[in-house]
Amino acid sequence: MSRGRRAGRFVLSLGGVVVASFAMLHLIPGDPVRAALGPTAPREAVERRRAELGLDRPLLDQFLAYVGGVFRGDLGESFLSRRPAAEIVADRLPATVQLVVATMLLALAVAVPLGMWVAARTENGRGRRTDLAFTTTTGALSVIPEFLLAVGMVAVLGVTLGWLPVAGKDGAASFVMPVLALAAGPTALLARLVRVETLRELGSDYVRLARAKRLPTHRVYFRHLLPNTLTATLTTGGLLLCSLLGGSVVIEYVFQWPGLGGATVDAIVNKDYALAQAAVLVYGTVSLTVLLAVDVALGLLDPRSALRSRG
Repeated sequence: MSRGRRAGRFVLSLGGVVVASFAMLHLIPGDPVRAALGPTAPREAVERRRAELGLDRPLLDQFLAYVGGVFRGDLGESFLSRRPAAEIVADRLPATVQLVVATMLLALAVAVPLGMWVAARTENGRGRRTDLAFTTTTGALSVIPEFLLAVGMVAVLGVTLGWLPVAGKDGAASFVMPVLALAAGPTALLARLVRVETLRELGSDYVRLARAKRLPTHRVYFRHLLPNTLTATLTTGGLLLCSLLGGSVVIEYVFQWPGLGGATVDAIVNKDYALAQAAVLVYGTVSLTVLLAVDVALGLLDPRSALRSRG
């Protein structure tokens, strides 16, 4: 795919995110100003605050003002804290990025070697016990809800055993449970994918030729197999990274992680339109950027795929 087409698709998708971030919050029933000021606030105060925020204007005017603010970098003001939403996002986003990046690095570090090792052990129908243990374990981990896993970790590792902190972000130990809870599903899915791709590549002519030349096993796997396996892994990894951003919302709320996820949940519950819209917009923009980066990386790793896309 050409650079122009990639850029055009990115811009169109980003426009869709802007529209969605505005529309989805306005579909939630309730009065955000009344929620922010409290049920006993005088009607005059509510109307005055609504006028200050522009919520008394027609919906189209509100949307145009929102789009204009996005282009200026002005994402509005939080209804509750009365701080700029962009400032709150800037304060909270680094903690979320740290959590997601640590999770993805752990998933890749475990899934790639594990998937290749299991493929080597189960090639040509060998290692039935290894196959059964691997498929059972990864299947279970991939379907356990992140929320349930997180709560179980808090109950056992945090409360009962007292090994790890159950809330907050303070030192390396505070990363352990949130990262493990987030990484379990993606690691299982990636490991299964790597195993399938490795088994497929093991039957390729270049692998048979390398083995016929009596090349060392580690060289066959890491110099020849690994680059060809990474193409599908990178595509799925990019999609999983985007899903981790969404999954981190629940995990951050469970562990009281000072990231953007917890702030997003609070904003939605309290109908804080400006902050919720800013968070949704940032999540969408980051996800689109990740997918664009994966698309570019795939073109660099496998030029044939890029040529097929152009054709």
